[in-house]
Amino acid sequence: MNQDLLQYADIIDQLKPMVNEPEFNQVLLQVGADIPKEKRFLIKMEVKRLAKPCMRSIDLRGLVDGKCKLYEHEGRKHYMDEVAVEKFEEQIRVFGGYTFGVYEAVQNTENNYRVLRERAEARDQSKQSPGTQKTSSILSQFKVPIVNLLDYRQRNTERMNFAVAVELFNESNQSIRGLSVDISLEGLQVKLTKESLFKKDERVSVYFRGLENEFAMDRKRGIAYKLVKISRKNDIIYLALQRDTDRPNPSFDKFLESFIHGNKRRYKVNMANTIEAITSKTCEQYFSPRSPTLPVYIDEVNGKLIPRFAMTNEVNRETVSYWQDEEDECKLGYLLNESRLKQLVDKPVENRALFIYSFTHLQNEKVYFYSASYDELQRKDVFKSVFLGFGSRKASWRVFKVTLTEMSPEQAHVPTSIPDSVGSKVKRQNTPPSPRLMAKLKHLKYLVHVTDVSSVFGQQAYNTFTFSREDLSHLRNFGHPRNRIPSTISLSRFKYEEQRLESRYRLRSRIELRIPGDDSVHVGVSEDISVHGLGLRIELNKEYSGELEGQVEVAFPRLQNITKSFDVMHLQYMVVYHNVDKNILHLKAMPGEEGKSARAFFDELIKKNKHSLEEDDGEEEILGMGQALRCINARNPTSMSFLMSKDGVRYTPQAGIIGKQDEKVSLLTTHYASQREVNLEFLFRDRKLDTPFVQSGIKQVKLENMPMRQELLVSFDPTQKDQRLAILPRYSHRFENIEQRKAFIREAMNRGLFIALHVMLTTTGKPDLSMLQTEINYVSMYALHRARELEQKLWSVAACAHLVDVTDEVLIRYGFDDETIQANRDSTVEKAAVKSSIQALLHA
Repeated sequence: MNQDLLQYADIIDQLKPMVNEPEFNQVLLQVGADIPKEKRFLIKMEVKRLAKPCMRSIDLRGLVDGKCKLYEHEGRKHYMDEVAVEKFEEQIRVFGGYTFGVYEAVQNTENNYRVLRERAEARDQSKQSPGTQKTSSILSQFKVPIVNLLDYRQRNTERMNFAVAVELFNESNQSIRGLSVDISLEGLQVKLTKESLFKKDERVSVYFRGLENEFAMDRKRGIAYKLVKISRKNDIIYLALQRDTDRPNPSFDKFLESFIHGNKRRYKVNMANTIEAITSKTCEQYFSPRSPTLPVYIDEVNGKLIPRFAMTNEVNRETVSYWQDEEDECKLGYLLNESRLKQLVDKPVENRALFIYSFTHLQNEKVYFYSASYDELQRKDVFKSVFLGFGSRKASWRVFKVTLTEMSPEQAHVPTSIPDSVGSKVKRQNTPPSPRLMAKLKHLKYLVHVTDVSSVFGQQAYNTFTFSREDLSHLRNFGHPRNRIPSTISLSRFKYEEQRLESRYRLRSRIELRIPGDDSVHVGVSEDISVHGLGLRIELNKEYSGELEGQVEVAFPRLQNITKSFDVMHLQYMVVYHNVDKNILHLKAMPGEEGKSARAFFDELIKKNKHSLEEDDGEEEILGMGQALRCINARNPTSMSFLMSKDGVRYTPQAGIIGKQDEKVSLLTTHYASQREVNLEFLFRDRKLDTPFVQSGIKQVKLENMPMRQELLVSFDPTQKDQRLAILPRYSHRFENIEQRKAFIREAMNRGLFIALHVMLTTTGKPDLSMLQTEINYVSMYALHRARELEQKLWSVAACAHLVDVTDEVLIRYGFDDETIQANRDSTVEKAAVKSSIQALLHA
């Protein structure tokens, strides 16, 4: 209900039963005799709105403090608890049918978590002192600043905070008085308390009136500047001025250099850009080593696109491992072949993305790779059904999102924010990369990001695609011939990796599975193992005939041939998951003595093979290559991430990183935020539940030392003024089945826009202070308290979340046609038109 009408809630309740009666207007006049005419009209419109028939299904599971059951009314299925059912039936009697008034009343029952939370927040607010009521909304903690990685201003000369009276004359000789804010040999910032007479790029003459009595200033000749920027903050206007090189003044330069050098400790050097740089570099320190996305750098030579380098870290190395064959040779070039790269380049700049599906087949201990983009599967109807239907029944099934963005080799150079004049060490750090290194990078034009967005829910959905066994021959179109060697991609890795976060390790080998009490043998292949061998994922040639959580015995014949120290023919596991067809099993080593052999063998195996993804001696072929690639990647993110710090037992966001080709997510996160901010509240909407995803997910990451993934489905209606009604999020694991997810998606598109996010949580390692120490020391010289504050903030970051837009892939898996997918995509463009572009967000 509109806030203006809340005071008339009692009158609206009286009018509800009369809304369809002929006497409605007469009753309205009687009960609202003392209400102004215009207010009576609004009340009438509100009652009429509440009485309109409603087509929405109600699903309160996870939203109320009560057990929800299926409740059918006039052929429509609802899920409500007893309190909601009672309210539903009461309001049905009031309105005479299922209307919006019934729907909204059920959403506001006493035991609704949202209602309980809002009342608790209201009580907390009433207890607050007047000084703290300004920030009373608990939701404000989810609004955080946008940080552009490694994007900050570098100053050629030091800038000193300095307030002195100045008078400015424009080209028409009109003047205005103001106050300087800071000054350097090259520039000046002035603040004015009234409207400016000046315009951008205009030449300005500045007279330093506050210095004329103390220093021998030329009162008849002003100092020439050029106006480069006009900004406003509250009621103050700020002018950014740059010295006009066409009208030099050597005597003033000499005076100013001496003045700044002698007074910079007294007036303090302006360090705004240095503090900005430390913040930006801190975020990069936590983002890059744990990003799940694999960056691949693309050369363009004579019109040919060639993947040249890839940058691995402890999370995205899973992707590299997946594309390694039985000889540990990287075959990532199969995924990024030239035709797919060309297809990406030919797409509109804002939509250079592909979803690529893949699986592997193990035959005679040799790995065969199969992959297909959705566009490739569209060429024939049979392609889609057979590839998605058959491939998703394999343990090696994966879905990758591949995005492409333009880059520049010059982005490899990241100088400090401090001028060379501060010292020789700073000057050395500001030196550009060597010509030899830049020669290696000179042809790089594009950056491709490969992200594994596979999910259990997606695999279940693709399992429902039906196909004929006779059509399996079509899979040959998507197999990668082993005699056609793909482009060789050189792997670089992040040098600084403390507090390692373990991944799953690829292990493709023949296995035999036995069930106690059953003489039959299930033959299959293993796909991967988790840290310390606790988990194992396998694919069987026939349906598993045992029970979920049942104990099984797994044998590795090939591995037994290469080890005499361990018995790997009788490893004991428990089945913790199987798919619908019961041919893909997730196993966990039995606890205690029974599972000791499995844990010991795989722990040893992993320790001896960790080096397979790393350079043998850790030395780079060309010094600085890893750092150069890292800087290029950090400056070109294509999906959103945000950093979190621990506040008591809770994790709260601290800074957001926006992707360049992430229109949907940017639209969603900036809709209820101020400029240069993102609002992440919708990701924490389940925070009052017993197992909120972000909070419990980070705990699980820390416990298992492995990344945590989940899928979030969002219904977004930006026309709603109330944020909690505009954004309706629901994690996929909160739904009971595929049909519920499809119903949510249909409802989302009917009310506005559907968005799906692949959310990945990782903890963070320790920062590499060598990249930050110079600037922290510089701040310490002039503001020790500020440096300590920055270091404290630096060490407070504990986790990172990565959001990847998978909207189109989710719609594909649930069987929505191309027209519907395009309509949802077009709806995004329409909504985005009213917002600033992503570039404006990044550089505002």
